[in-house]
Amino acid sequence: MAGKRNSAEKRHRQSEERRLRNKAVKSAVRTSAKKFVILARKKEIGEAEAALKDMIKKIDTAARKGIIKKNAAARKKSRMQRLYNSLKEA
Repeated sequence: MAGKRNSAEKRHRQSEERRLRNKAVKSAVRTSAKKFVILARKKEIGEAEAALKDMIKKIDTAARKGIIKKNAAARKKSRMQRLYNSLKEA
């Protein structure tokens, strides 16, 4: 049974590395979304637009890697785009 134990340990190491990597990507998405919302509330259109583009790029990357589901990514992007559009109209 020694062979089984080694493969289980390797699988555990791999899953831990993936978990930490996924956690970092999710955190980056949340941080960029928060940054965009803060800029939108301050009504800084130019900076908010740049933050929106950065956030969309991070969300798309996370969805492509399977870290967040594609419908969740679409929902987040849609809500943020709606906030940006209402900012431009005002």
